[in-house]
Amino acid sequence: MLMRGGTSKGLYLLAEDLPGTGAARDDLLMRLLGTPDARQIDGLGGATSLTSKVAVVSRSSHPGADVDYLFLQVGVDQPHVSTRQNCGNLLAGVGQFAVERGLVPAGERETVVRVHMVNSGSTALTRFPTPGGIVRYGGDTAIAGVPGTAAPVVLEFAETVGSATGRLLPTGRVRDMIDGIPVTCVDNGMPVVVVHASSFGLTGHEPHRELADDQHLLARVDRLRIRAGELMGLGDVTTSSVPKTTLVAAPEDGGMLATRTFIPVRPHTAIGVLGAISAATAVRLPGAVGHDLTTSWPAGGTRVDIEHPTGHLVIEVDIDPTADPPKVRRSGVVHTARKLFDGTAFPRG
Repeated sequence: MLMRGGTSKGLYLLAEDLPGTGAARDDLLMRLLGTPDARQIDGLGGATSLTSKVAVVSRSSHPGADVDYLFLQVGVDQPHVSTRQNCGNLLAGVGQFAVERGLVPAGERETVVRVHMVNSGSTALTRFPTPGGIVRYGGDTAIAGVPGTAAPVVLEFAETVGSATGRLLPTGRVRDMIDGIPVTCVDNGMPVVVVHASSFGLTGHEPHRELADDQHLLARVDRLRIRAGELMGLGDVTTSSVPKTTLVAAPEDGGMLATRTFIPVRPHTAIGVLGAISAATAVRLPGAVGHDLTTSWPAGGTRVDIEHPTGHLVIEVDIDPTADPPKVRRSGVVHTARKLFDGTAFPRG
């Protein structure tokens, strides 16, 4: 099944339809998506990292979960498949896919699916409408970066701290210096390096195309994230999709925080769900990069309106920054998803 989940798009597959794990599975997925090729012209990929994704779903034997969800980031022009991160965007369609494939029974009004996110070992709840026991994709909920409206999908996350690194602050510090640039490395569902846009001589409000065309900037971002990856205990991340780098700045469109994100080097047209949650977590920590941008935020508030190149993403992050180490109580987001196609895909021979 081809689905849009949040601001991404990918293939949703049953684990039983794939050749196990490892090289055989990865080879099949690359042939399905048309990798390696910058255009992915001979496959189902959309020629960007946001549209070269796979969700593998199966019944779960994990306590407290209904289904297992393994996310796979498939390269576009490079032949690689990564399991080193979650994807909160494709997560928005996992519950509906599970119902459509008979893995979970639908409720009469709505369905809640407990999802074990295999990449990190964390759990998420996804809630979506199923009137009469049928998944409803149509609705009046709009999210930035996606035209039109669709049915709301409420995602609630648990146990996201240290998704890839084992710690909320992977370096053990709230602030580090890399090549003379202050950074905060955080992992609350996604390993992210948070940097003031001004550290790169930017306002943080540059349009996507301007960032994408600045090869000198992209090289600097890549050097910084590779060094950050080492400090975060991720090893050599030269060919990895994590950590992400998020530049933060004061908002200018009525939001609370302006962001520009790179995944891992190409600028994102929006911002990923878990990446947004991690960035918002970081700036709420006293002493962190970007904490100065939160002085006007409501005391004790949990909702954060994040600006990105194509609009806003509103998330929920409830943390106790006074605990040692800081404690994340909960996080979540309202998203949308839509079934685009259900049928048979023919991999490149």
